[in-house]
Amino acid sequence: MRALTWQGKRDVRVENVPDPRIEEPTDAVIRVTSTGLCGSDLHLYEVLTPFMTPGDILGHEPMGIVEEVGAAVPDLQVGDRVVVPFQIACGNCWMCLTGLPTQCETTQVSAEGMGAALFGYTRLYGAVPGAQAEYLRVPQAQYGPIKVPEGPSDDRFVYLSDVLPTAWQAVAYAGVPQGGSVAVLGLGPIGDMACRVAQLKGAGQVFGVDLVPERLRRARERGVETFDLRSFDDEKELVTAIRDRTDGRGPDAVIDAVGTEAHGSAAARLVQNASALLPRKLSGPMAERFSVDRLAALHTAIELVRRGGTISIVGVYGGMADPMPMLTLFDKQIQMRMGQANVRRWSDEIIPYLTDEDPLGVDDFATHRVPLSEAPHAYEMFQKKRDGAVKVLMQP
Repeated sequence: MRALTWQGKRDVRVENVPDPRIEEPTDAVIRVTSTGLCGSDLHLYEVLTPFMTPGDILGHEPMGIVEEVGAAVPDLQVGDRVVVPFQIACGNCWMCLTGLPTQCETTQVSAEGMGAALFGYTRLYGAVPGAQAEYLRVPQAQYGPIKVPEGPSDDRFVYLSDVLPTAWQAVAYAGVPQGGSVAVLGLGPIGDMACRVAQLKGAGQVFGVDLVPERLRRARERGVETFDLRSFDDEKELVTAIRDRTDGRGPDAVIDAVGTEAHGSAAARLVQNASALLPRKLSGPMAERFSVDRLAALHTAIELVRRGGTISIVGVYGGMADPMPMLTLFDKQIQMRMGQANVRRWSDEIIPYLTDEDPLGVDDFATHRVPLSEAPHAYEMFQKKRDGAVKVLMQP
């Protein structure tokens, strides 16, 4: 089959690789009909290269048709249309039953000290072949795949794999009171959708912050009050502008949907880039022990949120030596929640909104649709924020 493989920093290629097959009774194999390009994939493209191996298959946002089913998968049949969550979980362990499939005790990558295995996301998460491919082996298929009806286009359901539950959890963790206020830092796919979910769940004021015109326009057209970073000389001006809209206190909650890609510390970027250039035996340990994130977005969230408010972190961070303003966090009595989205924890709540009325705007959420053969170009376009690229879907 054809699949997108990682070959090095900013080097991804569509290659012929062996077809996946059933390896365990709990496996299934699907033919991928749509698969997303996620902002998290860009971390593999540039920042997290020490944890990658040439030939790794990328991608973790698929849906498709079941082609083959293992003997221990009673609820799937060949021909079923399914969305596959980005994490791999059993559904039966204590963590899964507690609503935390991201911490699944069956698939935890204990050798790396990490949580549940993920599709297409570094050796830290199991080096499981990813979904930007024609076919995908799905472990733990007795729990993971979400069956969806025939009829509507893939766009209606594909975001159940990641974007929708990630945004949904970000808003849930933010704890925005009815009629309250929330600021979303970063209006990429997750931040954009988090704004929509916050509105749907009853937030009275939703503020969106970014510096990409296309992202700001999309959010503004859906009633979000947007703030263009390019219009402010520094963080303090931005914080003051949003506080002025919230009686001088700051929003009840701030969602950091940026993570380590934030514009900010040149020193942190230097460390990230330096570790990627080292020999593989050295780069991984250095990145694990001494990596430093660019924390501009998180520091802005801490400054911006009102006293006693909540910060919900959904952007990906990977540093182990990050300086945190603990005095400010303590003094402002800030609550923080974060983590990978627990897809199956939220999917049943989300599905009723994927109706013909389309309140979350999923049908036209994608800005670009490309064949898998154009995946390398799509990565470059998305990474450089060209051509208005906000969300890219690939059709193998």
